[in-house]
Amino acid sequence: VFIKRSTTMLLIPAIDIKDGKCVRLRQGDLTSNISVFNEDPVAQARQWVEMGAERIHIVDLDGARTGKPVNLPIIRKISEEFGDDVEIEVGGGMRTLERVEKTLDAGVDFVVIGTAAVKAPGFLHDVCSQYGGSVIVGLDAKDGIVMTDGWTKSSGRTAIDLAKKFQDYGVDAILYTDISRDGMLTGCNVEATADLARAIDIPVIASGGIRDLDDIRKLLDVEYDGVTMAVLGRSLYEHTLDFKEALELVKNHKQNWSF
Repeated sequence: VFIKRSTTMLLIPAIDIKDGKCVRLRQGDLTSNISVFNEDPVAQARQWVEMGAERIHIVDLDGARTGKPVNLPIIRKISEEFGDDVEIEVGGGMRTLERVEKTLDAGVDFVVIGTAAVKAPGFLHDVCSQYGGSVIVGLDAKDGIVMTDGWTKSSGRTAIDLAKKFQDYGVDAILYTDISRDGMLTGCNVEATADLARAIDIPVIASGGIRDLDDIRKLLDVEYDGVTMAVLGRSLYEHTLDFKEALELVKNHKQNWSF
């Protein structure tokens, strides 16, 4: 069996920053249904680190909207305080090489490129050439078709087609989100995520709809296929999933592996 990651599945708490606060959205909607969970994203990061997080997923929602690094000072602060303890991946408005460079210079380990990767593959190619080892592509799909521009436009391409193409560019991982489930706590689309992982040779990060320990168990069942990480958002903030319990489940799963 081809195993794409030899250690345990990585569970990655998400921190979405809007107007300097830690928030969660439903289906990416920036205009309504915004819940503020913590006024201080740095304090929120501290909580996840203290509970055992090995990586944190940060989205600059204002940056995604404006294309400017609005919340970079906060991200830099998180990196300065916790960068020795955890890896940090950041998405939101990564549309220029300068933006990527500034973000990585802030002590971030990985940038997540979404719409720009799909609409400007030449840009992605340049990023991979200059910053290989630090590039994740976010593919947000509806019925298997990748959507762009805040999930408002169809690319007309399947997630598998694009992932294969970007893998050849030297991307480090694919962050796959089923947007019909994102922020809805309806369960992760494990089948589509595993199908994608089986089609490519780089790791896939599951995202969107993860609700509880059952979802983690289902993801662990397809870890061999290359689904080696999962981003956890609303489930942690609304307490449908206990982060420490989830980490324990993953740890026990590793101990039960037999070859």
